[in-house]
Parts: sequence; C-alpha cells; structure tokens
Amino acid sequence: MDGELNVDLLVTYDVETVTPQGQRRLRKVAKICEAYGHRVQKSVFEVVCRDTDKVRFVAALQDAIDPTQDSIRIYHLPAHALDDVEHLGKPRPIDPRGPLVI
Repeated sequence: MDGELNVDLLVTYDVETVTPQGQRRLRKVAKICEAYGHRVQKSVFEVVCRDTDKVRFVAALQDAIDPTQDSIRIYHLPAHALDDVEHLGKPRPIDPRGPLVI
C-alpha cells in the first residue's frame, strides 16, 4: 500500500509577516504546501499523499518556520475524507486527488 495516495491532510498555517524574514518564511511555507497539495483558501491546503511523502512534507515545513513565531496545524483526516467536502460560497473546482499544478 506504500505506493497509494492514502493520507488525507488538511493543513493550515499562520506565519508572522511583520519582518522581511517572516514574509520569506510565508512564501516558503506556501511553496512547500503547493508542492504537496491544493490551496483551498489563503492559508489552507488539502493534501493527499503517501505516508512517505507526508514525512518529507512535515520535515520541510518544520525547517521552513520559526517555531517561536509561526504556527502550522496539520489535521489527519480519515482516508478519502477530502472526497466528500461540503462547500459554501464560490465554486470549488479542485479535485483533491487530481494533479498538482506548480
């Protein structure tokens, strides 16, 4: 089962941006998230990945942030939970298991 996309994550972040260093960290965190998932709101990503990719993803995020200033929350969802999301407002044209556009 190692090759299957079997981990559904909801990732949110709050990166302090009052300094240029914080703004760089914000861009880096967003870029890392874009490499693994789909942006669904400004600082919210849906990620569907393999267990091994999740380890790399979390490590990259840990390296990108200043843990005294920034916060990232990673919600581990049941498998395929992102296939059944109730959405209100603007249409959501994102397939959480679809290809990533980087």
